[in-house]
Amino acid sequence: MQHSPASSNSSEDNRHTTQDPLADSQTQAPRIHDTPPQRTRDFTDLLHAASALLLLALILLIAANLNGMTKGVETDARNAGQTLNWLMDVPTTLVQQLTAVFIVVSVLIQILVNREWLHSVISILALLSGYAGCALLSAGLHATGNLNLISALVSNGTGASPASLLPDMYAGLGAFLTVAGPRRMHTTVKWGWNTLYVVATIMVIVSWHSLPGVLVSFALARFIGMLIRFASGSENKGVWGKHLAQALNDIGIHVTMLERRDHTDTEHTVLRTSAQDDLIENSRIYDAIDRDGSHYVVSVLDNQRRSAGYLNQLWQWIRLNGVVVRRDRSAQDAMHHHLSMILGLHNIDLQTPNVYGVTDSGESSILVFDAQTAPHPFDLSQLDDAQARALLAYVDTAHRRGYTHRRITPDCIVTISGSDPIVAGWQNGDCASSQANIALDKVQLLALLCAVIGIDRSVAAAREIWGDDTLIDIAPFVQKAAVPAATRALDGWDKHLLGMLRSTLKTLLPQDADEPMETVALSRFNLRSFIALTLTIVAIAVVFTQMRPDAMIRAVRNANPWWALLCMLFSFVAWLGTGLTLAAFMDHGRRRWFGIFCSQAASGFTAVSMPAGVGPAFVNLQFLRKSGYKNTAATAIMSAVVVSQALTTVVLLLGIGIFSGRNTLSGMVPTNTLIIAIAVAALVMSLAMLIPPIRKKIITTYLPIIRSYARQLVEMLIKPKEFAIAIAGAVVLNVAIGLGFWAALLAFGYRTNPIETMFIFMLANTLGSAVPTPGGLGAVEAALTFAFSSVGVPAAVALSATLLYRVCFYWLRIPIGALAMHWLDRHNLI
Repeated sequence: MQHSPASSNSSEDNRHTTQDPLADSQTQAPRIHDTPPQRTRDFTDLLHAASALLLLALILLIAANLNGMTKGVETDARNAGQTLNWLMDVPTTLVQQLTAVFIVVSVLIQILVNREWLHSVISILALLSGYAGCALLSAGLHATGNLNLISALVSNGTGASPASLLPDMYAGLGAFLTVAGPRRMHTTVKWGWNTLYVVATIMVIVSWHSLPGVLVSFALARFIGMLIRFASGSENKGVWGKHLAQALNDIGIHVTMLERRDHTDTEHTVLRTSAQDDLIENSRIYDAIDRDGSHYVVSVLDNQRRSAGYLNQLWQWIRLNGVVVRRDRSAQDAMHHHLSMILGLHNIDLQTPNVYGVTDSGESSILVFDAQTAPHPFDLSQLDDAQARALLAYVDTAHRRGYTHRRITPDCIVTISGSDPIVAGWQNGDCASSQANIALDKVQLLALLCAVIGIDRSVAAAREIWGDDTLIDIAPFVQKAAVPAATRALDGWDKHLLGMLRSTLKTLLPQDADEPMETVALSRFNLRSFIALTLTIVAIAVVFTQMRPDAMIRAVRNANPWWALLCMLFSFVAWLGTGLTLAAFMDHGRRRWFGIFCSQAASGFTAVSMPAGVGPAFVNLQFLRKSGYKNTAATAIMSAVVVSQALTTVVLLLGIGIFSGRNTLSGMVPTNTLIIAIAVAALVMSLAMLIPPIRKKIITTYLPIIRSYARQLVEMLIKPKEFAIAIAGAVVLNVAIGLGFWAALLAFGYRTNPIETMFIFMLANTLGSAVPTPGGLGAVEAALTFAFSSVGVPAAVALSATLLYRVCFYWLRIPIGALAMHWLDRHNLI
């Protein structure tokens, strides 16, 4: 949290060195040295501004693309408000003027009566900014030329000018009330918001303003108001001076001296901490002396200053996957939890600062420490092996009782009264912690020690205190996402440290271990998540741009319902075939038939964002891993499934092509194209092997993996019984999808030879699926329509049958696949 500087004419008024009721009649008045700031910046205002901006964009997107829905909501609102028809006789312009005057005058009167001069000026500037921002946004939206968007926003109450597309009253008054607030502190602001909401509802009902226009104007008001409120700061509501002394008196500390410490930080960071109050983030620290001569360290945390710490917790919760992160929104929650953590650690005989007590006053929470046991920063350059072992033992003792820290940084290494270093600042931790959180703590401390005293010495100390098994267990968590930025900023850190640490921990594996250490996916924001997000966006774009619901509905409506139902049944049979192929290579004890079927159904959901064939392979691989198979074994099984299905498809194509006498196969794959493709692949491989670094990487890293994988693949394929079952499942798959298209043709009254239909379908579908679009969208439709049109099927029938087939085998599979994915996730099978 940052403070805006206090004005010069108020510093003397705010400095408390006064005679006070706290002072005993027989003692001297307490000496209080404290100067509260006039205004404080609250980082939650930025969060609210960002949320308002996202809401504004969402409303505009809905208004532009779902104009019918917004018009329908407006109509429903007007129908529900028929009892307000008498309002039609009231001039709407007069209502708006009265509303604006009432809100502005009443709020300004309360602010001026409280002598908040600067507050009133900023509120008026926000009012004007709201009106100006609305005019600029209106002009910008009008300049886009999007008729759907403009028609959704325009209304009877907005003028013909491009700058008046949106109702500016809500933007101006909303920004004014946002800056003049919060509503819990000013009753006129509360009633101002209520009045504005009522007037907006009436204006929508009487068709004076459009619903999307009103919502956009309100969102813009919050965005502008929150930005101005953050930039100017809001009135500080924390406890200061004599009121702080009074709060300490309530818990038995009769203050004779209370003095605030000046910030000694040279770094302008958002989160400021000090070892003296056990690293409470963004707190104010005071030195206090009571009438008995006892010295205390008083830590005060305001709700406004707590918001930065809460946002940091929220970011860690979003960023990290698979670990629990606390989210203490208020200063009271954070301080009370901090006290409970200190007392819990003290109860298991770990050295901690001595806490006198905690109390709350207004918008602040106060934690009081005994000054004699206040922590002091430890010089990490003086850390030796014995002290490193002491730190490892300290954390291990806490972990054995379920306590975790969750953010061990160099600042957390402190000393009390010159003793061995300990780990302080447990306010972000918790009790009854999971194994993932415990592993994360250990990795953070171990990485810190490696940066300070080196990898070999740190691992040797950890082996002595934690043991080899523990180090092997935490190895998957050794990654950049687990290590705080403050640790990575140490002088002894380099970008190869974690890689070298992982290599060192790998040497602890038993000799007979054949599996590499798999890295746990901690960070949600990495290359994999970026690809997943990109695929999701592509999927959404595909659904909205390629679905063509009018053509699909027309095709389904004209189809014979019984043949269409049979086409859908063949879609389910195809899942049974793929499930049978997968189950053939799984151990008997790990076959969960319903889970296997759901894994195949879930592939229908992934197909919307992944190329054809990639989605099923991804789901099956994850399912195998969750079923207890290691990476290499799961990959080998999945490869055996792919080989079985590909071999079956090729054999069926050749067999049907030969016996049916058709040369379609050779005609659709030109010889020259095939030769050129093989030549290009060989050329790329040869050029890659000519480059020494790439050749070394392939030979030393990838070739052993390929050999191990190939060995297990061969072991899978040489089992005659399992291989025969897999082939049978692949035959069921190919026959089901081929007959599915045959049924789609029959649904439109066109009879064909089912064998020849299967042959042409399998060939066209294979070629169309090779195009790397989600589910082969576009390419499969084009290939099927062209293939069947070229063999005599009327083009209209071929297109209609293709659309019906895609409805049954693609679009209807998406919701079913989503349900299957949810079931698999709930049972930890994906």
